[in-house]
Amino acid sequence: MVKIAGRKGYVDTASTVTGINQWSLDYTVDMLETTDFSASGVAAYLPGVSRWSGSFSGYKDGVPQTLGTVNSITLKLGESPTTFWTGAAYISGVHATNNHDGIVSYSYDFQGTAGLTSATA
Repeated sequence: MVKIAGRKGYVDTASTVTGINQWSLDYTVDMLETTDFSASGVAAYLPGVSRWSGSFSGYKDGVPQTLGTVNSITLKLGESPTTFWTGAAYISGVHATNNHDGIVSYSYDFQGTAGLTSATA
């Protein structure tokens, strides 16, 4: 397995979101149970609807993302120009943090709508 460093990753929602230092993506599929009497007590499944969502966070640098808007979102992995996930997503949560002894930070939640293009190897 090829290992890559995350130091060149980024988040893009029509323009690169500055100050971001972390993102996560959850890409799942509902598993539909199809067990019948012939299964002899062993559960059987078929894949159903897939869905994806995630979050990104970092230091405040520029205008915050707008809640409830749909954006094209790109989540880049590491340094390779071809390792990224992309699709359309709604910004579903905006969370600001302000500490007396720290840098103002933001975190965002997003919910994918329609398909997700997977990262290449």
